[in-house]
Amino acid sequence: MQPMDSDLDPALLRFASPVSSDDEDYYDDDYTGDDYNDGDDGIDVDDGTDDSNVLINSVKCTSKKSYVILKEDDLFQRQEEDITRVIAVLPMMPRDIACMLLLRYNWVVNSVHEAWFEDEDKVRRFVGLPDVDPAIKFPQSGKEFVDCGICFESIRKRNTATCGCDHQFCKTCWTAYVCTAIDDGPGCLTLKCPEPSCDAAVGPDMVKALAPENKKKRYARFLLMSYVESNEKIKWCPGPGCDYAVEFNDDSETGNYDVSCLCKHTFCWKCMEDAHRPLGCETVAKWVLKNSTEAENTNWILAYTKPCPKCKRSIEKNHGCMHMTCRPPCGFEFCWLCLGPYVGHDGRACNRYTKSQEGGLIPESERQRELAKKAIERYTHYYERWAANEKSRKQALSDMHRIDEIHIKTLSLNFCQPESQLHFIIDAWLQIVECRRVLKWTYAYGYYIPKEEEAKKSFFEYVQGEAESGLERLHLCAEKELQSYITKEGDEKEKPSEEQFSNFRVKLVDLTIVTRAYFENLVRALQSGLSEVGKSGSGSDQGAAGGSKGRTRGNGGADGSKRMKITMRVGESSSGDYDL
Repeated sequence: MQPMDSDLDPALLRFASPVSSDDEDYYDDDYTGDDYNDGDDGIDVDDGTDDSNVLINSVKCTSKKSYVILKEDDLFQRQEEDITRVIAVLPMMPRDIACMLLLRYNWVVNSVHEAWFEDEDKVRRFVGLPDVDPAIKFPQSGKEFVDCGICFESIRKRNTATCGCDHQFCKTCWTAYVCTAIDDGPGCLTLKCPEPSCDAAVGPDMVKALAPENKKKRYARFLLMSYVESNEKIKWCPGPGCDYAVEFNDDSETGNYDVSCLCKHTFCWKCMEDAHRPLGCETVAKWVLKNSTEAENTNWILAYTKPCPKCKRSIEKNHGCMHMTCRPPCGFEFCWLCLGPYVGHDGRACNRYTKSQEGGLIPESERQRELAKKAIERYTHYYERWAANEKSRKQALSDMHRIDEIHIKTLSLNFCQPESQLHFIIDAWLQIVECRRVLKWTYAYGYYIPKEEEAKKSFFEYVQGEAESGLERLHLCAEKELQSYITKEGDEKEKPSEEQFSNFRVKLVDLTIVTRAYFENLVRALQSGLSEVGKSGSGSDQGAAGGSKGRTRGNGGADGSKRMKITMRVGESSSGDYDL
């Protein structure tokens, strides 16, 4: 078992130090330091409290409700421990019967003990356990012949088996019966006697005696699945082909359910979707549903098609002229612009601006069409960026593995440095992967910001833009600039010097630190519900929170005192007020 105290890779913890002034030089060549003043304008100076580092603090909070990655052997061990606990209180009980009891009582040991001592006969009837000696299930002697209840062949009694009831079947039929049930799925765990009127259960002991080895393993796997799925604190990792389970000790309410499995898949333990911190599960559920629903198809049809004036079938214009012909059996010919009959249509009927349009009387169908177009354009804006960052995250993960497996060795040979000294490159890529994941979900967050909350939207776009700009610089450095240092043997003319590589190291490390700091701002803002946004000032008095840096002031409008102040912290040593 391996305890996991965070959803971040441990390598990311190396970047917990505050941002120095020198780091900013690598973040933006045009940065002058004018974006932050020295406290003369009501700036809240960071006091060095713990909330200055959101991503690192999330690790500390997660340690209070740490999760554990459980391998298959760990789960089998826990199963055996629960069975042993049952037998310890009921010492005369066979192991297989204890397993059957736990299976029917959802693997809760105390429930088994309580039910058994309260009414043993009732429990036996519920589970299907005849009160007989288990040895009678497989007769070891007996030369007399009995008729198999399935194939009706006369078989010696020692070649038959029962569930502890009086229904005897030959072992050949039993094997076929058990194997078929195992092939059908987890239902084999509640398999009963082949006699329809009998409720005697088929336990693990019979499976071990009758089934071949591959069926036994499959049956054991189903038992393991039932153990995990019955435990409220254990869930399977949803990663493709992953056999690990995760035990999550949710003893406190920190709101962070992100888990990083040993298979490298990250997911939310609460909703089992991809890891989506800082978004809540409810918002993610709405976004995922929207991406998969047919509602967007309906909106597209409404926005980019028009109904045939005769049969009302939706028609998309796929040629240049305005002469439209509906498909058979309708065949109606009409003008695309005015939807009037095309017979005798010379183009003049729809080239005039009518009085109804001049007076603002727009047809309801046209109004709905325009609204649908705007809704689609808005959704497309956020979805394209959400999908692009997810694609970029996957590509970054692939690039990181390739660099770790191939290029690190090349760099070690080129610059005579041990591979352990080159791990700063992998650290940078780990930061890129994590930031792409966060950035992806911020676009889903932005989509659901209410339209009337312009101030929050402006602040969100500002901190998101700062974080995204920093990430692009880091990604560009790690992807493009690194290639100039990965040279092949014998290519000495283009090989950079060790001093140049040392400068690259400093730049990449500093960019990693600065990017993390900007994403801390972003995560902090979203986790607080953008609470930094002041309530004073109206939308008309506030300027946009755009721009990549610097102080942005509104023009003040009629009331120059109406300004919204936002405190932004980069690292632990600097802070600034941004007036929107």
